[in-house]
Amino acid sequence: MSFVTNHPINARWPAQNPDILQLYSFPTPNGVKASIMLEETGLAYEAHKVMLSDDEVKSVEFTSLNPNGKIPAIIDPDGPGGAPVELFESGAILIYLAEKTGKLLSVDPLTRYQTIQWLMFQMGGIGPMFGQLGFFYKFAGAEIEDKRPVERYLGETRRLLGVLDGALEGKDWVMGEFSIADIAIAPWVRALDFYEATDAVGFDDFENVDEYLDRFLERPAVKRGLNIPPRD
Repeated sequence: MSFVTNHPINARWPAQNPDILQLYSFPTPNGVKASIMLEETGLAYEAHKVMLSDDEVKSVEFTSLNPNGKIPAIIDPDGPGGAPVELFESGAILIYLAEKTGKLLSVDPLTRYQTIQWLMFQMGGIGPMFGQLGFFYKFAGAEIEDKRPVERYLGETRRLLGVLDGALEGKDWVMGEFSIADIAIAPWVRALDFYEATDAVGFDDFENVDEYLDRFLERPAVKRGLNIPPRD
């Protein structure tokens, strides 16, 4: 029996090939970070669809891998030194996969830390703020009569787009070369369309960001990763 087949999560999401990396996810902005990274690096992996309902993400099986009950999460049976590794949090997964493969994160110390800086910009800024905008603009929060929450998140989203637009001036990618920073940031920029908020934030004002997202969505690995695991 392998580490994967012995893991409690395997009782609900059984692995067909437990000798390769296992991805437990759903194609949300955070979820596709992991699938796009895996497609970009060419690592062999098996994807398991974990629905966002409490029945799945809060289940005993899933929380045995991620006690925080959020996707994505991975098990790599061939981790550092050949030992298995369990990992959650999309940013941590991106760094881990970059270091495992030697791809999309520079070994130059300064460039490496600057790349991680922009990854954290997404984790601490773009992700939470854009996500709250989605809640208050499109989903249940839109029913709240007090419009101060949605106004706050519209303003903060616009501010963050301005920061990103400036960072992209004269460059195709945030760090010049494509990196894990782009894999973290671009899916959340794409989410503004899903939230039906592009007009509200004045997205067309950010020409660099607009062109950046188009470039990102044209990458073959991105096209594949955006639908892994398939929603249907």
